[in-house]
Amino acid sequence: MKHLGIDIGGTGVKGAVVDTKKGVFVTDRLRIETPRPATPEAVAKVVAQIVEHFEWTEPFGCTFPGVVTHGTIRTAANMDKSWIGVDAREVFEKEAGAKVAVMNDADAAGVAEVAFGAAAGVDGVVHMVTLGTGIGSALIYRGELVPNTELGHIELHGSDAEPYAAEIVRERDGLSWEDWAARLTEYFTALENLIWPDLFVVGGGVSKQADSWLPLVQVRTKIEPARLRNKAGIIGAALLSKRSHEMKDGKKGS
Repeated sequence: MKHLGIDIGGTGVKGAVVDTKKGVFVTDRLRIETPRPATPEAVAKVVAQIVEHFEWTEPFGCTFPGVVTHGTIRTAANMDKSWIGVDAREVFEKEAGAKVAVMNDADAAGVAEVAFGAAAGVDGVVHMVTLGTGIGSALIYRGELVPNTELGHIELHGSDAEPYAAEIVRERDGLSWEDWAARLTEYFTALENLIWPDLFVVGGGVSKQADSWLPLVQVRTKIEPARLRNKAGIIGAALLSKRSHEMKDGKKGS
């Protein structure tokens, strides 16, 4: 079965049609820069542009970089603060003209990695971390997601970990792989002492260069790059659309 997945990030909004049985794109990915300011109205227009590009009229899935409860945005660390309290489903459906299911972006990536990636078949606790404009977090136990953990914002050195260890900080401050890996070691050590996972899965665009820095991260927990790389968010959004559709229909499909 094919579903459209859209992944909203702090710097780009990306979408593709996904074969949700195989976990692969069946179209080229379309990426559009995240508007500035990233208000609900501006981002919804970009989402609608992607929907229109794929000539999509069926329900679709969409991620958001913040806490999402029942379609409503609760936090927006890297988006315009006017998102907080907004029903994203209502805004996107009005602009795109199609039904939508919305979830946290890292949660979507985690769901995809459970279905098709590094977290598949792991009987225990998996913590997926996405590194990009921010630090996303997906906590999974025996294949089931615990949503909206937001562990990218744990305290480190008396402050929020995200502006200390996010990938955009490495780019902005010109950190070497070694220096950035040292910061990540601190971050992942704090995490493993908090939740004691069996596996860390690390995603985001920088996971494509994992060989340059991941071996430098020194933690006791097994740590692997996301197999789906930065496709995970889109694939997870498509899976969300599929599952939402199945729940409404009261059936299971492929």
